[in-house]
Amino acid sequence: MPEPLISVENLWFTYPGASDRQVLREVSFTVERGEFACIVGPNGGGKTTLLKLILGLESPERGSISVLGGRPGQARRRIGYLPQNPHFDRSFPLTVREMVLMGRLAEGFAPSFYSTMDREAAEAAMAEVGLGDKGNAPFASLSGGQRQKALIARMLVTEPEMLLLDEPTSFLDLAAEKELYRLLHQLNERLTIVMVSHDLLIVSKFVDKVICVKGTVDVHRTEEVDEELVGEIYGGEVRIVRHSEDEH
Repeated sequence: MPEPLISVENLWFTYPGASDRQVLREVSFTVERGEFACIVGPNGGGKTTLLKLILGLESPERGSISVLGGRPGQARRRIGYLPQNPHFDRSFPLTVREMVLMGRLAEGFAPSFYSTMDREAAEAAMAEVGLGDKGNAPFASLSGGQRQKALIARMLVTEPEMLLLDEPTSFLDLAAEKELYRLLHQLNERLTIVMVSHDLLIVSKFVDKVICVKGTVDVHRTEEVDEELVGEIYGGEVRIVRHSEDEH
């Protein structure tokens, strides 16, 4: 059997200096190569903290975590990461192409050192996310959904093995949200994807595994998720939206 891309065993985490704020306890799960996993749970349940642990930005209090066969920090360059609500100066005159090319920057190099290979990778990534005709457009002029696509293209030029996305559909309207899910579904044909979602607006045909985080972690296959389970996670009524085949 191939080794999981992410393997978490009996992980506990408490923020330093906050002994009364234990965020995660007895967490164990795996993410296999090629899976599309969605991390869900209430605010403060530990979803973003779990992503930080996978990236090696935080270290567990106890337990173990392996990412791409090694320690989390060692794998960071092989992971594309989209944080929640990244902020950009909208007045800065940056084109979409320049934004995407930033993903190819090596430490210590200025943008003038972009190679032909870098530029070809950027054009290919923009085309893959549906922004092939937007290279010269100001990044600030894009719609919310287009900005998320450009940021995903910036991840793709690094040639990652896995994408981690923290609530990528926040503040998007329903049409843009559906379009982004369709893009992620396409990317999942060649990449492993782990996505945090605050609201369980899950496309059942896209996601293989739901990782429910509420201090502890329970893992469910998508077909196991129903209104009763979601109510237990969020403590109230939540409507699940499942999209039909013709929306892929």
